[in-house]
Amino acid sequence: MSSGSALSPTVNGTSAVPLVPTNTVTTASGLTVRTRIDPVLTVDDVVRQLCLNLKIKEPPSNFALRDEMDELVTNDNLRKKIKAKVNLKLVNAPSREAMEAAEKLRLRDDSNTLKMTLFTLQKYIREEQFAQSFINCSGLSDLIAVIFGAHGNTLAYALTAMQNLMELDYGWASLDDAFILQVVQILSSPQSLINVCRPATAILKKLVEADPMSAPGLQLASSSRGVPSLPPGSVYRYGFSVVFEQMRKGRGFLETVISRLGSADTAMAQYSMMLINSLLAHASDTRWEEFISELESLNVRKAVVRLMSSHTIEDLTSCILDFQANYIRIIYRKKTTLVDLEAEASHVAALKAIWASCRIPEAVDENGQVLKWRLLGFDAENVEQEFNDVGVLGLECLRKFVEMDPDFSKIIQEQLSRPPARRCPVGKASNEVVDMLSEHWEIFAPGYSTSTTFQPFFLDFYKVHSLATHFFIRMWSESGAASGDFTRVAALLRSQAKVALRSENVRSWHEVEHDFNECEYRSVRERQMKELELEDDLLSKIPIRNLRAKLYKESYEFVRQQRIQCLMQGAWFINALPQNSAASREAPRRPNRPWRFMRLDPALKHLHYVDSAMKFAVRSGLEDLPERIDVAAISEIATGSCAAPPHVLRDQIDLPPAFPPVPSPLSFSLLSAHEGSLADQIAPDQSRWADWTDGLNMLRRDGGHVASKETAGFVQALTEIGLKIKLLDLSGEMVEIPSGLVTGPPPSNTDFFFSDLM
Repeated sequence: MSSGSALSPTVNGTSAVPLVPTNTVTTASGLTVRTRIDPVLTVDDVVRQLCLNLKIKEPPSNFALRDEMDELVTNDNLRKKIKAKVNLKLVNAPSREAMEAAEKLRLRDDSNTLKMTLFTLQKYIREEQFAQSFINCSGLSDLIAVIFGAHGNTLAYALTAMQNLMELDYGWASLDDAFILQVVQILSSPQSLINVCRPATAILKKLVEADPMSAPGLQLASSSRGVPSLPPGSVYRYGFSVVFEQMRKGRGFLETVISRLGSADTAMAQYSMMLINSLLAHASDTRWEEFISELESLNVRKAVVRLMSSHTIEDLTSCILDFQANYIRIIYRKKTTLVDLEAEASHVAALKAIWASCRIPEAVDENGQVLKWRLLGFDAENVEQEFNDVGVLGLECLRKFVEMDPDFSKIIQEQLSRPPARRCPVGKASNEVVDMLSEHWEIFAPGYSTSTTFQPFFLDFYKVHSLATHFFIRMWSESGAASGDFTRVAALLRSQAKVALRSENVRSWHEVEHDFNECEYRSVRERQMKELELEDDLLSKIPIRNLRAKLYKESYEFVRQQRIQCLMQGAWFINALPQNSAASREAPRRPNRPWRFMRLDPALKHLHYVDSAMKFAVRSGLEDLPERIDVAAISEIATGSCAAPPHVLRDQIDLPPAFPPVPSPLSFSLLSAHEGSLADQIAPDQSRWADWTDGLNMLRRDGGHVASKETAGFVQALTEIGLKIKLLDLSGEMVEIPSGLVTGPPPSNTDFFFSDLM
């Protein structure tokens, strides 16, 4: 490296053949020198030679280089800075800056100094060198003390600094319950400023996700029944239970967070939505029911449905689809949780409320047996057994149905006034509706959502259940059905549900209500008969529906693995211009390196990439890909978010660049909750776009939804093909498939064992 004055580039002050400077370096005193930096040197060597040539007496370890945007120059990005001829600054080393910042936080001499210190801190604390030194000199405890006492913008800066520190996977394991409660109380206050709430929400989300079970390289203690053994200082010691314990102490916390979903500030609504999704994805078994019940009481689903029609929808699409995937988890868990009257007082209370709403007395049948739940339309008095296939979800749906209809007792009394063979089995019909809706919305397993559009009707599952159950009762009456016609009326229900619930992302509620409440039996039956001409009756049988559910899960997992393999193989993209960037507001120019190759590492933790002026043959492995993005830092995959730079695609070379740039439908951005966009690119074709957007979504623990119709179509197609192959096997062997399976009686004793299969 050589350096000289700005006017006479020389080497060590002696005349020589002029060398072409690569960069300018400005010192703290304002002196600017032009210098040639050898790219093979380390940053420490560059700083050492600069200090020597500039006759700086302090140790070189006290200094570092930053660019004009204050980004720290490291060995990883030095070559890039030299190549781009970036103007550099010789500044205090991060360790020195960190110690000074910690000291200023400790003293807190005046508010202006404190505010400026925090403003700088929130920017530098992401740097590992700075953060390590800041932690070592007890800066974290000083920052926490500021958070406990500050307000307004000072508090916002302090919380943002803490948020940025928590991007590291070390250094904040000392955060205690008092700190978590303080953040909860800040968020619980409706008076808290938006710029305070944003980082506070992100901090809580990070704490929820720092679950012991999420720790990298986790090992379970052999004698602890699944209790993780964490190394000292691990930040993975929090999780849902720890945060929820403090949430309960913050009065109105969840209510306030949910109310912020309607905030005019898009980022605030997005942060709140992401926190709710994180809580849903990580909720512990012991607190799950309590947490879900509180969310339900606060009408979180209605708040999300309102967001669907909001003007800020483009920024919230991924969050809403994540919520839908999480709600599928909720519905599935309720459906697979058995009704237990001995262990769950809430189940007993629900049944008591249902029975009280009937306003009929218990009776005795001709055999002297109690006649109670059979009066409501169940097949037997063992009500736990009656809810076996639909679980707690079926019980809740029946209770909601009763609560929504003030004339429920009249419905029951009307049925009881008929001959037994002509009565509509209301309880059994309710369970059939639950089963039908679960199949319609493909609630086959948690985390297997293929919906690429909003589903507002699904988010109001109980209301749809009520409408469909009323439809079932009406069809029973209008068709003059008898006890042997249950399957026939259920088929009418399934046919009508397909019509009523079609295109739910564009239809309104009054259309759904009209389809269920106003349609006549004759028209429903005529349409169903036409459908039966085209369909195979075999597909409607319960064993086949169960087989479809099993194949659906297998197909989803197959497509998921295929998408992830595409990510690991890698692909070329166009470096795109994000819509909200400064570059997109100026006349567009062709970038120096318009191409980007990206590849997921085998550990599925980092996306490695390289930007290039032209495409080249990328070797297998990661050697050719010097840059990387942490997959865990990706909070959202935004689609249709950026535009192509001019003159990159061959078919655009002769066309004038559009201004402002038009977003490409094949574009997608990797967004971070803290840093905005991490990467913006455009896929070469629809297939590659689907591979990457859905593959990245499927990698996220709190995601699980797919963004493209192509991926959703693959899952459906594989399911149908698999089903047809299975049915061909059965039909070839002339196997008779029953419409349903009857559970046999329990064994008379337990004096038996299962033999090994040979």
